[in-house]
Amino acid sequence: MTKRIFASPGRYVQGSGVIAELGTYLAEFGDNAFLVSDDIVWGLIGKQVEAAVTGKTQYTREGFAGEASVNEIKRLADAARKAGSKVVVGLGGGKTLDTVKAVADELKQPVVIVPTIASTDAPCSALSVIYSDEGVFEEYRFYSKNPDLVLVDTWICAQAPARLFASGIADGLATYVEALAVQRSNAKTMVGGASSIAGMAIAEACEKTLLTYGFSAYKAVQQKLVTPAVEAVVEASTLLSGLGFENGGLAGAHAIHNGFTALHGEIHNLTHGEKVAYGTLAHMVLEQRPDDEIAGYIDFYRMIDMPTTLKELHLEGVSREDLIKVGELANSEADTLRNLRSDFTAQEVADAILAVDALSQSV
Repeated sequence: MTKRIFASPGRYVQGSGVIAELGTYLAEFGDNAFLVSDDIVWGLIGKQVEAAVTGKTQYTREGFAGEASVNEIKRLADAARKAGSKVVVGLGGGKTLDTVKAVADELKQPVVIVPTIASTDAPCSALSVIYSDEGVFEEYRFYSKNPDLVLVDTWICAQAPARLFASGIADGLATYVEALAVQRSNAKTMVGGASSIAGMAIAEACEKTLLTYGFSAYKAVQQKLVTPAVEAVVEASTLLSGLGFENGGLAGAHAIHNGFTALHGEIHNLTHGEKVAYGTLAHMVLEQRPDDEIAGYIDFYRMIDMPTTLKELHLEGVSREDLIKVGELANSEADTLRNLRSDFTAQEVADAILAVDALSQSV
């Protein structure tokens, strides 16, 4: 039997200044909130969060150590139990949010997601990407439900470095590319069903919105402004991309991103979206996209300062042997390259990565 599944968060709230409503929303889930953020994020928005929740609910804040690993999940889950948590709240970027979803799953409690950067599509999904303590990709962890609430304050997102905003655009641009590959190969989506009309329509709308408004929104965020274009792009890179990748599926772009974790060096100073941008181009090479389509993506990535060459990826002079290691990890059973095609070799992935570099330097 072929079945279609559509998953989404319980509620999505976006707007400039909506962080002030956090306490009101949290009170609906219980009288004791467990807040998780790293120290940098708390230094930036801690006072706003405290003002929003004080008088609405009790809360305990715990720092995030930096990696979405099994050990960090266990540490935070233990701390939440000791604090008497009724609802788990994540404030920050992708790894913080992925960790918090896992903590809430361990406790079987509601989870509220408050992204402080529009840099990934992690906030809305019912899964986490789990890494080792050293940052090497290990697996996807799936949950029985999506976050209960996703609260996105666009003013806060616009105050973050514009590089992170552009990274969210790049992460979002992988959505429709990968969803099309999943649909063509009749693979399952991230929620275990066949591609749905709704999921594909959302993925397509994500791509169209990002390509139409992404550049002007990026330039606005460089000035820390919130414009209608910024609102549209935040919605696309957070909600549409989140719903699109989960209900449309992942394929080569994210698998190659994960494959890059097999390497050492400065590449790990790049953001998730920067590595996904290059992974998207390699995906397009592997599926034999027309030259003009790949060149169009390269041109757009350049407009928002995303890497399109090995030099920009901090891999100039990388050995073919190392790129084969990337291909081996990307093609592992736990990853999604096989949703693009089931018989790619690690050598073919390495060739695609090198081909992107050659093409980018010639267009």
